[in-house]
Amino acid sequence: MIGRVLTVWRTIRKQRLYELAPAQRQTKMGRLIFQPLGSDKNASSESPGQRLRVALETLGPIFIKFGQLLSTRRDLLPDDIADELAQLQDNVPPFPSEDAIACIEAALGGSINEHFASFEQAPLAAASVAQVHAATLSTGEAVVVKVLRPEIDSVIRADLKLIAALAWAIARFLKEGRRLKPLEVAADYERTLLNELNLRREAGNASQLRRNFAGSELVYVPEVHWGLVSEKVMVSERIYGVPVTDVATLKQQGVDMKILAERGVEIFFTQVFRDSFFHADMHPGNIFVDTTDPLNPSYLAIDCAIVGQLDEHDLYYLARNLLAIFQQDYRLVAKLHVECGWVPAETSIAEFESAMRTLCEPIFERPLADISFGHMLISLFRTAGQFEMPIQPQLVLLQKTLLNIEGLGRQLYPDLNLWDTAKPFLERWLADRYAPQTVLRRLQQEAPFWLEALPRLPDLIIKNLQQDQSDQPKTTAFNYRTPVLIALGLGLVTLANGTPEEPIIFIAGAVLLALACFSNKHP
Repeated sequence: MIGRVLTVWRTIRKQRLYELAPAQRQTKMGRLIFQPLGSDKNASSESPGQRLRVALETLGPIFIKFGQLLSTRRDLLPDDIADELAQLQDNVPPFPSEDAIACIEAALGGSINEHFASFEQAPLAAASVAQVHAATLSTGEAVVVKVLRPEIDSVIRADLKLIAALAWAIARFLKEGRRLKPLEVAADYERTLLNELNLRREAGNASQLRRNFAGSELVYVPEVHWGLVSEKVMVSERIYGVPVTDVATLKQQGVDMKILAERGVEIFFTQVFRDSFFHADMHPGNIFVDTTDPLNPSYLAIDCAIVGQLDEHDLYYLARNLLAIFQQDYRLVAKLHVECGWVPAETSIAEFESAMRTLCEPIFERPLADISFGHMLISLFRTAGQFEMPIQPQLVLLQKTLLNIEGLGRQLYPDLNLWDTAKPFLERWLADRYAPQTVLRRLQQEAPFWLEALPRLPDLIIKNLQQDQSDQPKTTAFNYRTPVLIALGLGLVTLANGTPEEPIIFIAGAVLLALACFSNKHP
């Protein structure tokens, strides 16, 4: 731990990163600690962007990923720094091919020639955690072989300990530490990174995303060859496309950049709200474009190691909050934050509404195309933090991915209006959520549960009646509403299955059960 802290300190000092901080943020103590001394003063003469990139590469995977995120935000960074950080997306120095082959042979068993008709020793690309080699199967199919970096597990675990220690210090000593939930966020980040070290998990994520978008014109996910997958090696279909960052080539081939940018946003919202399963590492190095039909371009997505998921509760309130912001209904935003438990129940609706109005009104005075949707979401949570809103760890990946998507979209098409793209999608999602056919479909999915509970229903009713007649306080939440809901639910399920006689029996039974239980509760 101490050794790693010293490494970070020496790297910051050697690359003179403290000079990148705004002058008003620099202090005498900071300069004393971080500015190079003696022979280190001229250790690096590169540009600020080069020094930052070299520092992140030196410090390893976690820092490289941070640089990847920053590289997508050209609206926040000078061009020279953004250009340098963009090299972190797919241009990380590779490790020796001999080590890659040794790892593949150990993971799959046997020699490399037993599994592949050909294998290119020079890697196609090298990233922070793994690198990729081109190969051909005995069937002639072109594939890519992803192999983890040697000793990467120990490097990441060392950095995770450093992050955990920092999180503990924030929680312990900072005034806002409790609200920020640094320990929970650090634990969530740890799970995410450790999952990335298991290529079986990545293969599973890729297969799920491939199923979710089967037959879609929006995005294509390569097929995984499960017979050649282990924790350290993954073999999948090789795809051919133009890197999404190669804007010049995309324009040269006549790609409709507006449609391409809007489809990236649509893919994101589809993954989040339709599937609740989204690719959470969509930096440009993981995205290619199929230009076969330039006027109808589609995406090719790789590297599915990091995915995010939200439960129904968070999805519902997130969608309603975003729509309320679109409509500038600040009172509804305040009510929703209280209702979903993101801020304490005693929060003043009027004060929260006023804070939201103060935040949003100056922003909405600008054209929507000039407003950063990602920044708006972050500002929303930052303002809510003034009302003791805890950080929601489950939303951290969502915010990060949204920043990636918006930054990438505006890099492709600077006039991208993410608001116009997102609003209709959210409105359709909420409408579909409560459409009769959707409700019936959910009831059909829950039918096995209802049928399993049905035989126990008489015993539960009798037990409930006996408890009503006793002097003992009730210790169960079962009441007359339960049999009503069960019977009505079964009625709807059978109705959806096309058996109109049976629902009448269930619904009539529900009425009788309700009357019996209600009369017993109110003699």
